[in-house]
Amino acid sequence: MTIQWFPGHMTRARRQIQDKLKLIDIAIELLDARVPAASRNPMIDEILLGKPRLIILNKSDLADPRTTEQWMAAFAKEGHASLALDSSTGTRVGEVPAAAKQILHEKIARQIAKGMNPRAVRALIVGIPNVGKSTLTNRLAGRNIAATGDRPGVTKGQQWIKVGTEMELLDTPGILWPKFEDQLVGMKLAMTGAIKEQILNIEDVAFFAVKVLVERYWPMMAERFGIDNPPSDLENADEIVRVMEDIGRKRGCLISGGRVDLEKTSGIILRELRAGKLGRLSLEAPEGY
Repeated sequence: MTIQWFPGHMTRARRQIQDKLKLIDIAIELLDARVPAASRNPMIDEILLGKPRLIILNKSDLADPRTTEQWMAAFAKEGHASLALDSSTGTRVGEVPAAAKQILHEKIARQIAKGMNPRAVRALIVGIPNVGKSTLTNRLAGRNIAATGDRPGVTKGQQWIKVGTEMELLDTPGILWPKFEDQLVGMKLAMTGAIKEQILNIEDVAFFAVKVLVERYWPMMAERFGIDNPPSDLENADEIVRVMEDIGRKRGCLISGGRVDLEKTSGIILRELRAGKLGRLSLEAPEGY
């Protein structure tokens, strides 16, 4: 299955972001803490044109904390400050303004030395669809201003939003890139909900998810679904399908003749993965990225 999703509003969003850059002090780049590499738009450096940046590893409550720390260390080596938080629960969201001001401390100090009263920091929030940009914006603003939803593509335009007296945010639509050179990236984004499900073959995505989970988190997967027979060969497709069928039987996903309904089973696997029901999982490590 080839995954691609680049609606027309994303092209417009990229142009709008670049048009607003001259008004921006800092960019806040949101990544999914479970898949920081796959959820990082490779065009972002080109789009932001060297603007100071704070990387947010969002949904960190769903990710393996040890792996998240490794990612933060890797970003520090790139010269980027980062912060792990969860916008849905509000965990550490309050630290964002201070972290942004710390990155801009030299600029702010120069303004103060000139006798200027520094204005509110103007920040641009960027990231791929369904990574939590609007949820973070609402948390920072303390009210529901930006449209949110547990699906990609909710935000369609741009809006300025005040965060107290010290920050102004420009919320933007999620932006993917025109072509996934590596289809594993597309699959990981499909697993975590960044691609519209209507364009996906859900059984293919669940097959990929099961293969990844068996390899990295078999004990957690076995406990959640009540299965105890891991595949002997991850490259054997029949073995992966057999695990899916074991899950389907445990969850009662049966159709005529006692066969397993793989489509229904696939939906269960992906919903529980995305909701963190299997535990805190990271699907990528910084080695090799």
